[in-house]
Amino acid sequence: MSIMADQPDDAEIKRLQAQAEHLAHRRRRRKRRFALGVRISYLVLFGLLAFLFSGFRAQIGDITIRTIQLDWKFIATYTPFIFGGVGLTILLSILAITMSIVLAILGALGRLSKYPPAYALATFYISLIRGTPLLLQIFFFFLALPQLGIVLTGMTAGVLALGINYGAYNTEIVRAGIQSVGIGQREAALAIGMTDGQIMRRIILPQALKLTIPPMGNQFIAMLKDTSLVATTGFVWEILWRAQKVGRANFRSLEALLIAAVFYWIITIIFSAVQDRIEARLARGERTLS
Repeated sequence: MSIMADQPDDAEIKRLQAQAEHLAHRRRRRKRRFALGVRISYLVLFGLLAFLFSGFRAQIGDITIRTIQLDWKFIATYTPFIFGGVGLTILLSILAITMSIVLAILGALGRLSKYPPAYALATFYISLIRGTPLLLQIFFFFLALPQLGIVLTGMTAGVLALGINYGAYNTEIVRAGIQSVGIGQREAALAIGMTDGQIMRRIILPQALKLTIPPMGNQFIAMLKDTSLVATTGFVWEILWRAQKVGRANFRSLEALLIAAVFYWIITIIFSAVQDRIEARLARGERTLS
């Protein structure tokens, strides 16, 4: 009888359900209000940005208020030409990030190795690359290697420089991911007779790479913008090179660089959205497994 007395009656259950529905409704309303506030704030910010480049001019007493005047005819004429470098910029980034991931895995294994030459080589590579500017590395591959009889195109030099540079930074990301895998999994794998190579390939690396996807995504987005440095070689017709070419030829460098900035911004937004979707999918997978 005492057990039955402790159980809530129908009225209590309905009251609790109504309270839960009320709390859920309030959460949804706050979420909608927040989303609306964000959209309004975006509209205000875009409006201010548009006003900044509207060419507005006003005289209030001794004070002159004016904004930036753009040549919209130039923008309409040369935007397609600058847009032609978008594909090359993305290709350059994909090739370089692929190379950097391979180097990062090798570098991380070297950093964790008990073999002194492997550890020394990985550490030296990270120290040298992280200790010198990316622009200098691009010029080294493009200008210095021909002294050794190795002549590279601007595209190849850019991919090598970006891949090697970001590989050094991604090495520490992969190393941290490997070390985050619990040692108990390695011990369990050893207990069932797996070799060190099998443990690394089948257990540790798959989990480590999954953990490194978010920071790797950030590195890829950063690389998209750093591809602009390859334009300094003068032989890679990516976004910035095209913008500089038409800007200088028509004495409209500001307009040309603004077009390039918009394209970089759009590309970054697109790949950031892709990264968010990947991270959300991974998070759902982890919740499902748990």
